[in-house]
Formats: sequence, structure tokens, C-alpha cells
Amino acid sequence: MVRDGTGAADGPGAIRDGRPGRRLAWPWFLVIVAVYAGIIQGLGLLTGVDTGSSDSAFPTTESLVRNALIPIGASIVFAAAVVTRLGWWGDILHYRAPVRRWVRWVPASMLAVAVLGLNYGHLGDQSVSLVACLLLLGLFVGVGEELMFRGIGVQVFRRAGLTEGRVALFSSLVFGLVHLSNAIGAGAQAILQALIVSTSGYFFYLCLRVGGVILLPMLVHGLWDTSLFSNLVGEEPQASLGMALIIVLQAVLIIVLLARRRSIEPEAAEVPA
Repeated sequence: MVRDGTGAADGPGAIRDGRPGRRLAWPWFLVIVAVYAGIIQGLGLLTGVDTGSSDSAFPTTESLVRNALIPIGASIVFAAAVVTRLGWWGDILHYRAPVRRWVRWVPASMLAVAVLGLNYGHLGDQSVSLVACLLLLGLFVGVGEELMFRGIGVQVFRRAGLTEGRVALFSSLVFGLVHLSNAIGAGAQAILQALIVSTSGYFFYLCLRVGGVILLPMLVHGLWDTSLFSNLVGEEPQASLGMALIIVLQAVLIIVLLARRRSIEPEAAEVPA
């Protein structure tokens, strides 16, 4: 439930935090996430084409547009409408929570591996329209998911007074859980995907803190997924060394961040006045 900027409640459960814009309690954020996932899955069922006879996720340009671009595009419109309604654009676009300098390695390594990991040879065999739509899909995923989870989600938990560690944890868990909705088409493997996505959500959260603007995690996320999808388009999907690079980096990031999780927050001298 939300409140206006004066603190007047629109309903029970809203949280007062002194920040501009309306207030949104976390249970209502979960409702918004459910609607967001419903838009993607519902429109996917309504507009999508059957690709069950193909080993590819997106064998044709039409399948990519109807199964992914249309529903994800609609979810972006929904997320943007929610942010506008809440009046949170300023806080979402610019996130002020500095980290130690070594954390810059997270977005730098993810960007490098995403670019190196693109399956250039396989994409070269596809039509121009399919490749163009793939790039647009990466953009849509980066913008839509980051706006919902590192934008709205992070603000919800931060405005609830949680520490940055818990903000990162809960926003990443919700990010992973929403991918369980993929079980509609992917079956039980969606559970494994949700676990992996939760860890990726934490990396994207660190990208947000490193850059101080949501555009950085949007860029990293979009390129990351484009690199993964580059193996899955066309009539004959083709695995590449790039997929191995992404898996290895994900494992390395998990190990490094587990080992150095206590040295992410900056020391007092590093925090700008």
C-alpha cells in the first residue's frame, strides 16, 4: 500500500521513512512482482508461438518477437508506470551507497566476459532481423528486470530501514523466486535457474552500488543475457566457449564475494561527505 509525500496513508501497512514520493510496504511489492510476472507469462501464452518442435528457444524472428519482446516490453511499461505512480524516479536512477574500490571488479569482469562470450560465429549465420531482435531482447531484459528489482525492489527494502546487506539479500531472493514462473515452460529446471538468478541478482546489485546509477546494472544485465541468448537463437542452437566463460566467472564471483563479503562496505574515510 502507498502513501503520498506528506505521510498521509493510502492504506494499512505503509512505511514512513522521510523520503520523497509515495511509500510502498514490501508485501505490496510482492503483489506488484506477481503482476509483473503474470504480464510476462500471460502475454507469452496469448501472443507466443509454439517452439516445442525445435531445440532452440528462439528459432525464428517471429518466435523471439512474440514469445519474448512483446511480453517483456509490456512488463517494462508496467514497471515504469509503477515507478511514476510512486514518484521514485530520482532515487531509482541514482543510488547513493558507495562500496570499496575492489568491488569495481564485479561489473568490469561481467562486461568483459559478456562481450567475449558472445557466440559471434553462430550469430553470423543468422538473419539480420533475428540478430537485431536478439540485441533488442537483451536491452529489454536489462531495462525491465533492473527497473523492477534493483529499482523498485531495492528502494522498497531500503525505505523499510534494512541494512544494505539485507537489501541486497531480499531483493536478490525475490529476483530469483520470480523466475520460478518459468516453470510454466521450462519445468523443474526453473528451480535451478531461480537459484542461479538469485546470485546474479546480487552481482547486479553490486553493479548498482559501484556505478551509483541504475544504467550500469541495466547495461551489464542486458549484455550478460545477450551473451547467453546468442547460443540459443536460430533453428540449430550452438553452444560455445563463451557459455563456459560465463559459468566460470559466476563461480569465481561467488567464491570471491563469500570470502570478502565483510569488506564490501567502505571505511568511514572512503565515504564522501
